[in-house]
Amino acid sequence: MDQGFFLLFATVSVITALTLVMARNPVHSALALMACFLQISAIFVLLEAPLLAVIQIFVYVGAIMVLFVFVIMMIDVREAVLQRFLPGGNMAALVLLVLLGIEMVALVLWSGRFSLTQPVTVRGGDQVRQLSTTLFADYLLPFEVASVILLAALIGAIVLAQKEQG
Repeated sequence: MDQGFFLLFATVSVITALTLVMARNPVHSALALMACFLQISAIFVLLEAPLLAVIQIFVYVGAIMVLFVFVIMMIDVREAVLQRFLPGGNMAALVLLVLLGIEMVALVLWSGRFSLTQPVTVRGGDQVRQLSTTLFADYLLPFEVASVILLAALIGAIVLAQKEQG
């Protein structure tokens, strides 16, 4: 039963990822990205990682998608759509996409990880506490550097999205 749900969520995730890449409207691309993030969150639930599922929803679906939609709405969408798609530029990407898809299917078929046996689950009582202690004690500096980089990216997106006055 879990394998069926996994295949369903994985298939919908791949379809939404393809929709993300192939959509001509940036807002449709952002919505497809949000749907893909939700499918990945469902896969985390199937893998018995509810913390990662909640983080996926809060951080990516909540915060990052709001940022993407905010930037999309600030820039001139019609001009960006015209500049985004060049004639003949999609063929190389489509060939690469087909090759990567064939490689992915071959790896899944030849891998022994998708057997019918049930996975062994290790139940830990204090996983969230261990994760937070590790994150804020051992990796505090990289965590803060990532925060500053995200803040700089947000400020840069706002500056780039502003129209020139005059």
